[in-house]
Amino acid sequence: MKTSRGNILLRVVAGLGLIAMAVAISLWLNREQDVQGPPGPRGGVPMVITEPVRVQVMAREIEALGTSSASESVTIASRVSGRIERINFREGEPVARGQVLIELEANEQRAALAEAEANLVESRNQLRRAASLFDQRVISQSQLDELDSRVRADEARVAAAQARLTDFLIRAPFDGRVGLRRVSVGALVGPNDIITTLDDTRVIKVDFSVPETFLADVEVGLDITAESIAFPDRPFRGTVESIDSRIDPITRSVTVRAAVPNPDGQLRPGMFFSVQLSQLERQATLIPEAALVPVQNRQFVFVIRDGVAERREVITGRRRPGIVEVVQGLEAGEDVVVEGVQKVRPGAPVRALAATSLPDADGEPLTP
Repeated sequence: MKTSRGNILLRVVAGLGLIAMAVAISLWLNREQDVQGPPGPRGGVPMVITEPVRVQVMAREIEALGTSSASESVTIASRVSGRIERINFREGEPVARGQVLIELEANEQRAALAEAEANLVESRNQLRRAASLFDQRVISQSQLDELDSRVRADEARVAAAQARLTDFLIRAPFDGRVGLRRVSVGALVGPNDIITTLDDTRVIKVDFSVPETFLADVEVGLDITAESIAFPDRPFRGTVESIDSRIDPITRSVTVRAAVPNPDGQLRPGMFFSVQLSQLERQATLIPEAALVPVQNRQFVFVIRDGVAERREVITGRRRPGIVEVVQGLEAGEDVVVEGVQKVRPGAPVRALAATSLPDADGEPLTP
């Protein structure tokens, strides 16, 4: 009796196991059918929707953030150690090139120059008398040459004394506006001590970074508009002055420098600007954004050629709702999958249906 009940239990367990296996196989088959999509005319071939790669005129406007600097800027410091005798400028005022800003005490240097000049006068007088005696054949040529050399040496000593005295007069190297002074009359300064700053702000330089995908659009002479939160209702016009020769390998961007006229002096170095480059138009290769298959930090698309799917990596540029620019990887006229991408496998046959839903690229500018 016990054996009969055991056999019945084994049969029940075995039957349940067969039923579970059948359910699992059925689910697996249904999943495979979902991945491949509905069967086409060739059976088991997934159906996808494709759109052609298009080339259209694209309106482009580049926006960036930048920082201003003076066209010329320098820190004013002394070349020698000395005590300040006179300060000849006011903070924030404009100064001219060559204007004396600071005078250091230079009594010893003036005395040394006076001594050198006196020696030069004496040596010239001796040379003049010697030349008269040489004409009378009283002295030799070598004696005359010796006195001439002495005159030249004294002239060099005078020039050196004048140069040392000049170092005690601190002048403006160019036209500009001085900043706050860091010293007072009577202070002892050395070569490493900052006295003030000098900036030429008649033209302001604005440096900003542009992604390398925009590099072909940026050129010297291109008009820009700069806006600052300090003057919210006043746009400042300028032009691109130079483009850096190197691209930052980390940010993949290039530094662009624009020159902005500043005749009223309201703009200052270190200001923050929002920069817009003039709107441009150029031919752009466009695809629907739905065609992109992101894999980590790379972008791929499926191109249909002769009914077979080919996975291809692309480099994208600017975007706008629904479409994206392809900088590299596609050619006009190629068909890319926009619906059913999840069903496609590289090298597998597909049944492609064409669609034409790509938005118009005119009007709204792309964004990076």
